[in-house]
Amino acid sequence: MTTGRRGRWLHRVLPERGTIRKDLVAGLPGAISGVPDGMAASVLAGVNPVHGLYASMAGPIGGGLTSSTRLMVITTTSAAALAAGSAVAGVPEEDRPGAMFLLTVIAGLLMVLAGVAKLGRYTRFVPHSVMIGFLSGVAANIVFGQLPDLVGADVSGPFALAKAWDLITHPTLADPAATLAGLTALVLLVALQRTRVAAYSALIALIVPSLAVALLHAGSVPRVRDNGAIPSGLPTPVLPRLEDFSFSLLAGAFAVAAVVLVQGAGVSEAAPNPDRTRSNPNQDFVAQGIGNLLAGLFRGQPVGGSVGRTALNVSAGAAGRWAAVFSGIWMALILLLFAGTVGAVVMSTLAAVLIFAAIGSLRPGAMLAILRTGRISQIAMISTFVATLFLPVAAAVGLGLVLSLLLQLNQEAIDLRVVELVPRDGGGFVERPAGRRLDSQRVTLLDVYGSLFYAGARTLQSRLPDPTGARRPVVVLRLRGRVMLGATAFTVFADYAERLADAGGRLYLSGVDPAMVQQIRRNRTVERVDGVRIFEASDVVGESSLKAYQAARRWLNS
Repeated sequence: MTTGRRGRWLHRVLPERGTIRKDLVAGLPGAISGVPDGMAASVLAGVNPVHGLYASMAGPIGGGLTSSTRLMVITTTSAAALAAGSAVAGVPEEDRPGAMFLLTVIAGLLMVLAGVAKLGRYTRFVPHSVMIGFLSGVAANIVFGQLPDLVGADVSGPFALAKAWDLITHPTLADPAATLAGLTALVLLVALQRTRVAAYSALIALIVPSLAVALLHAGSVPRVRDNGAIPSGLPTPVLPRLEDFSFSLLAGAFAVAAVVLVQGAGVSEAAPNPDRTRSNPNQDFVAQGIGNLLAGLFRGQPVGGSVGRTALNVSAGAAGRWAAVFSGIWMALILLLFAGTVGAVVMSTLAAVLIFAAIGSLRPGAMLAILRTGRISQIAMISTFVATLFLPVAAAVGLGLVLSLLLQLNQEAIDLRVVELVPRDGGGFVERPAGRRLDSQRVTLLDVYGSLFYAGARTLQSRLPDPTGARRPVVVLRLRGRVMLGATAFTVFADYAERLADAGGRLYLSGVDPAMVQQIRRNRTVERVDGVRIFEASDVVGESSLKAYQAARRWLNS
């Protein structure tokens, strides 16, 4: 890094004198709310709750220093925790933390590589319906999966819905004291939601029932320390063990990276920079990757741009990136002073926090809008939602994306329309539906609306006017605005040109972009047919099509 670039980077990163106090104060509510959020995320991931706290310390510091969206808080999220938990579910319990750290580091590396490769623009290809279906499925999974913990029941089942069904069919498994503590936490969360202490409602919902359980000496109620010892003090950096690597872990890291990057892109849109400078999605990819690398090295779990923590950061008066950084520093102080008390938290209260957050994350308005939009959006959302309930997260996201892509390609093929342009005496063209058959000794100028990739090209083949029975028909096919086409489209053009040639006619291509001209000549499929002529596009709209039309008329009259 040159001296000038280093100076500009330091200027962007160092706290400003006028905002440092605001950011210092704004970071504290985030750190406090990060205690229940981080512990709950660890419950979803199936590891000791302290690892969520470690991630809530390292992620905001590493991500906050490097993100282009300066108010975004990079910390634990339910979707990332669920994806990570799905990836390590088959790992023996004693080896699961090590596998989680390695998964977090691999996911961080993938995010950094995605940012360096400038893949930020590809987040727009993830359909809104797939993301809503996935996030709704994640919320439902959290509710179903945490119901047994809410009532202290030891249930069995291969996935969250099956565990909830086991509880429903065996209600005697519930522990009365744990159930009372969990329901008390839920009541507190609802009651405090619209009060001045709403930002601390999750922490209060953990503390009050846990204190009551401790005072009543209810030994049957599961606590956080039952899942493993809670070490005091700050974590030391540890390199993950490569022997924990597996291909299922790699697939899980890809799933975590995909979920985190898409969610992060949504967070950056919802939290614009105070000075109105545009966020750089590639830089945010790198920032989330750095947050995960740091979290993994400090024995934490995956992190990403958090919708809830970012909203809290903004509402607490954050002025810049250091609010997120201070949130991580405050968390370090909490770990240093109060880590030992974390073990006394009742597990059913964590379940209550997760259930409340999951229900609050549901977006019924967005779901209804998608259901009213059309069949493709409906199928994409519902199928992704159902897949998330029954399949591993990586498979559910992949299925939703593949199905959405297939439906979109099918819709593009259906939406393709071929029209005829008839030149007017005074200039310009009149548009009308293209005929089913071509006339003899006549020039037909055609334009195409819709995609010509994949199935779209084959749809065009079936909708082009039929030259069978015509004598010397000429077709001018207008391609303006298309920079590149696939091999299927060129095969369709060549086939149509041959059919026209068999009838004694010709195919002219007009409005062809210079880049496509080179592509056609490299392809050597279209130009090998006798009589094919190409008219390159000019700055004047319709000029090359008119030239092609006039050239075709001259050829017919020659």
